Amino acid sequence: MRGRPKIKRTIRFFPEITYFKPAGIPLRELSEVTLSLDEVEALRLAELENLEQEEAAKEMDISRITFQRILHQSHKKIAECLIYGKALRINGGEVMAYESRLEKTSREEFNNQPQESPEKNIERDQDFNGLKTCICPECKKEFTHQQGIPCTNMICPNCKVPLRGKFCL
Repeated sequence: MRGRPKIKRTIRFFPEITYFKPAGIPLRELSEVTLSLDEVEALRLAELENLEQEEAAKEMDISRITFQRILHQSHKKIAECLIYGKALRINGGEVMAYESRLEKTSREEFNNQPQESPEKNIERDQDFNGLKTCICPECKKEFTHQQGIPCTNMICPNCKVPLRGKFCL
């Protein structure tokens, strides 16, 4: 007997660095723990954005209890890596990238009928090293992501501010 399928979690952040390991130990000698993208998003919302679980759950389009379970799993995995010296890989999960609700509303009003889901499939918007698009938080101008260089290390030529990943604004 199978349970019901997992609902895809909405995420707004895609890490550019997806692998961490203890220094001085060859990778071939390490065990690996995988942290899913929804677990990273839960950590970001709870620990960096300081959202309450109810608010964070709404951001991810899941129930509060599901958010709590995801957050607990992510804490446990990180603790396992730190305590036992394991490598941490960020990869996978049942997730969909967030698209602005304003864009969804405008599209529905324009066509006067519901359209495709407001989320975009990650494979379309993300490669393995991060987003394909960086954006200026001031002027909203988009730039092609340079592989291997975090968006925050690039500066908008007009506004002189660090760029952000498209879904991290």
